[in-house]
Amino acid sequence: MTSNSTAPGSSLLNAMPLQELRHARNLNQEQLAQMLSVKQAAVSKLEKRTDMYISTLRNFIKAMGGDLEIIATYPDGSVQISQFENISPKAERGNSPSSV
Repeated sequence: MTSNSTAPGSSLLNAMPLQELRHARNLNQEQLAQMLSVKQAAVSKLEKRTDMYISTLRNFIKAMGGDLEIIATYPDGSVQISQFENISPKAERGNSPSSV
């Protein structure tokens, strides 16, 4: 299954960048910034990033009402990676260049 396909009965949506996901959730950057306790410019920068901490991405997704799942896909199947589920945002924040 590709990231753009949807299995019958599946709730998986098409792959999309963070900006499109925010639009699909009917949020503007200012609203999301308020939810994350950051400035609108920080949300704009985050949406343009191609590399970020997992906790940063999880906070972004949670602010929009979702949960982040990390799945490794192999030719013979997929595995959900669970070691990142309990990362404390404070644990990564000390090393993070962003406050998001």
